[in-house]
Amino acid sequence: MARIKNIELPNEKHTCIGLTAIYGIGRNLANQICDDAKVERTKKIKDLTEDEISALRKEIEKYDVEGDLRRDVQMSIKNKMEINCYQGIRHKKGLPVRGQRTSRNARTRKGKGKVVANKKKVGK
Repeated sequence: MARIKNIELPNEKHTCIGLTAIYGIGRNLANQICDDAKVERTKKIKDLTEDEISALRKEIEKYDVEGDLRRDVQMSIKNKMEINCYQGIRHKKGLPVRGQRTSRNARTRKGKGKVVANKKKVGK
């Protein structure tokens, strides 16, 4: 089992797909890393040689991934919250940050719906 940046890559997947298990590496970057490291994209992770794994490690070192990237993202969010910009205020309130509607959706950010008591209707 290949281990890169303290992440165990899934053995049964192709190299370009398996690399996406690392935070900060998507499909495009994974393909680019495979090309730069001269590793076949369709080769399974379990079939990689030690030389190929070390070439992938060396290529991944050029990018911010995993802990460093997570830290950078958290620091930028914290900075926005401190300077009270619009996005920072939305982060503080737990509302969607990027302009989505909140009147009917946004359950991921807002959490489970709160029950509002209905007023009794006056009968005619």
